[in-house]
Amino acid sequence: MSRTVTVGLDGSPESRTAAEWAAGEARLRGLPLRLVHVWEPATDSMAQDPVIGAATRRHWTERIPRETAGELRQRHPGLEVLSEHRDGFPGELLAAAAEESELLVLGSRGLGRVGGYLVGSVGFSVVARAGRPVVLVRSGWKPDGDAAQGPVVLGVDTTAPDDTVFAFAFEEAERRGTSVRAVRTWSMPPYYVYGFAADPTFDQEWSLQEKAALTEVLKPWRQKYPDVEVTEECGYGSAALRLVEASQGAALVVVGRRRRPASFGAHIGPVAHAVLHHATAPVAVVPHG
Repeated sequence: MSRTVTVGLDGSPESRTAAEWAAGEARLRGLPLRLVHVWEPATDSMAQDPVIGAATRRHWTERIPRETAGELRQRHPGLEVLSEHRDGFPGELLAAAAEESELLVLGSRGLGRVGGYLVGSVGFSVVARAGRPVVLVRSGWKPDGDAAQGPVVLGVDTTAPDDTVFAFAFEEAERRGTSVRAVRTWSMPPYYVYGFAADPTFDQEWSLQEKAALTEVLKPWRQKYPDVEVTEECGYGSAALRLVEASQGAALVVVGRRRRPASFGAHIGPVAHAVLHHATAPVAVVPHG
């Protein structure tokens, strides 16, 4: 299958918002948009129910992608919109759809400033399994909002930088004609605390080392993307908190997820987990390693 930008569609307002974001992304990339509607298998009792039986299911599985595709074609003239329906478990099928795509886009539900954003079990399962980047778009996102022209926020790990994550962030910024805001946080092991008492300049020296490391890992990307302005932000504290704060007014937040075998469950890392729940901008999780 040719590469596409794919969006998981279930008819909810969140998935329709994700489809709108994905349509804009597809246009930026010059790729078709593919709508994938997954309907989880019904139990025997549900299938025989006169209200939610087979005929009703067939109606909605055809109507949801058809109507959404029509709306997107109208709002995005010239965009090729494909749609398909799959029966099965959404987490598995959407993760498989990601492998056939440049990017997979899903929706998440807003819970307000305090509660953050709800990323359901399907979303986490897909993010943890997918071998391609996955973007979660909150329900309150608007294509004409001020943040649409904001920077691309990149979470940087200077101890283990990965080209895949950097390339994704800089390419997104270049497509949008915007900047990259590189965010790096650091903390000291407990035994280094004793160094503060012995040497009052210890904290300052450590901070300068961290800033220098951030500048160094960004150097080749500045050279490769000379038209992309880069802002460096390096400080002590929580990476998740800094990224969530930086997401305000951002066009996109980009974080990495290390591929690793897990004995059970879905693992995406604590930073990505927190950012997915609380960031106010769309969040791209890029697998690497």
